[in-house]
Amino acid sequence: MNIALVIIFIVLVLAILLGIQAKKGKDMNLEQWSVGGRGFGTIFVFLLMAGEIYTTFTFLGGSGWAYGKGGPTYYIISYSAVAYIMSYFLLPRIWKYAKKHNLLSQSDFFVQKYNSPYLGVFVSLIGIVGMVPYFITQLKGLGLIVSQASYGSISPTFAIWIGAIAVTIYVMVSGIHGSAWTAVVKDILILAVVLFLGIYLPIHYYGGLGSMFEAIHAKDANFLALPATGQSPSWFISTVLLTAFGFYMWPHTFGSTYTAKNANTFRRNAIIMPLYSLVLLFVFFVGFAAILQVPGLTGSDTDLALLKISIATFDPWVIGIIGSAGVLTALVPGSLILMSSATLLSKNIFKVIKPTATNKQIEKIAKYMVPVVALVTVYYTINGGETIVALLLMGYSLVTQLFPALLFSLMKNNFVTKYGAFAGMATGVATVAYVTIANKSVGSLLPFLPQVIKDLNVGIVALIVNLFFLVIVSILTRSISVSKQTAVHLEK
Repeated sequence: MNIALVIIFIVLVLAILLGIQAKKGKDMNLEQWSVGGRGFGTIFVFLLMAGEIYTTFTFLGGSGWAYGKGGPTYYIISYSAVAYIMSYFLLPRIWKYAKKHNLLSQSDFFVQKYNSPYLGVFVSLIGIVGMVPYFITQLKGLGLIVSQASYGSISPTFAIWIGAIAVTIYVMVSGIHGSAWTAVVKDILILAVVLFLGIYLPIHYYGGLGSMFEAIHAKDANFLALPATGQSPSWFISTVLLTAFGFYMWPHTFGSTYTAKNANTFRRNAIIMPLYSLVLLFVFFVGFAAILQVPGLTGSDTDLALLKISIATFDPWVIGIIGSAGVLTALVPGSLILMSSATLLSKNIFKVIKPTATNKQIEKIAKYMVPVVALVTVYYTINGGETIVALLLMGYSLVTQLFPALLFSLMKNNFVTKYGAFAGMATGVATVAYVTIANKSVGSLLPFLPQVIKDLNVGIVALIVNLFFLVIVSILTRSISVSKQTAVHLEK
C-alpha cells in the first residue's frame, strides 16, 4: 500500500468519525437531522452553501473542461456569481417562509404555497431524479480520484463502494450536522490544494500564467475563445442563466437555507460568495497547464487532467493530500444529497401515501431510505459513462423546472394555480427527458432557425415550454375557479 493511499484512508476515517461525533449532545429528531434545528450561524451556512461549488464537479470536471473545451469553461465561474447575487434577494424570503411554517424540505415549500400535497409529491420526484446525476458525479469523481491516487492499486468501482458506505454511515447517524463539520475540513483542504496547484503548475511548467496561455494560443489560436457555433456566446449565456436559476433548486441546497439562524446570514454570505467563486480560476489553470504536459486525453478521460498532471509532477505523499481533498469534495455534497432524497421520500411521498404515519415512523423511514438511495446511485455510477459536467448539466435542466413556480410563489399576488404549477413542471421535465433520451439539441429539433437560436442550451427551451404552460393553465383554471365561486354565490 503506497503512502498516497494511506493518507486518503486516514482522511476518510477521520471524516467518518467527525461526522459521527457531530451527533453528540443532540436529540436526532427529523428537524435536527435534516435542518440542524435551524441553528446554524454564518460560517456553517456559508460552508454548506458556498462550499457547494467545490465538489468533484469542480475539482475534476472544471479542470477537465478547461483541458478539453477551453473558452466555454468560463460558464462555470459565471453562473455561480450570478446565483450568489440572486441569493441576496431570494434566500431571505424563502427562509422566513420556511421558519414561519416549520418546513423541513424543499417540497414542503411548494405544498404550503400551493396547498397541494400531491404537487409536493411531484416536486419530490423531480428533485430526486435530478439529484441522482448530481450524486453520480460525486461518486464517479471519487472513484477516479482514489483509483488514480492509489496508482491503480484500487479500482474505481471498489473506491465508489467504499465512499458510498462511508457517507451512508455518517448521514444515518448525524444528518446535516455531520455534513456541516466535514464541510469545514473539506473547504480548508480544497482551497489549499487548489490554490497551490493553480499557482505552482503554470510556474513549474511554463514560467508563469502569461507564458502558459501564450503556449496554448500558439498551439490553437481559437482554443481560449468561444466558438462561432455550438458552445457559442448564445450557448454560454443560456447555460449561465439555466444553471443560475437552478443553483438553489437542488433539494439539498434549497434545504440548506432552512438551517440558518436568521435571514441576514444570507445577505452577509451573498457579499462574499461571488469573490469566493474566483478560486475556481485556479482549478481552470490546472486544466490549462495539463494541455501540453499530458496530451491525448479525450472524452470522459478529460476528467483525469488534474490527477494526471499531478501524478506526473509530485511525490506520492503530495498525491495523497490532493486525493484526500478530492474525496472530501465527494463526501460533503453526497451526504447532503442522500439526506435530502431520504427526507423527500419519507416526508413528502410516504407521508402522503400513508397519512396516519407518526413523526417517529417518518424519522425511521428517512434514515432507512439513505442506504436505498445510495445503492441506486452506485448502480448507475458504475454502469454510466457520461463526463462529469455533462451529467451535472442534465440534472440542472431537471431541477430548474421548479424555478418558475417558486419565483411566482414569492410574489405578493401570485396568479399561478397548483394546476398551472404542475403543468409547467410536467411539460418542462418531459421536454428535458425527451431531448436527453433522444440526444437532441435545439439545432437538431429546429434546424431552420438562425444559428444563434440553434446554439441555445436545450434546458432553456424546456424552461420556456414550462413557463408557457404554467401561465396558460393558471389563467384557465383561475377563470374556472372564479366562475364556480360566482355561480355558487348567485344560487345563494
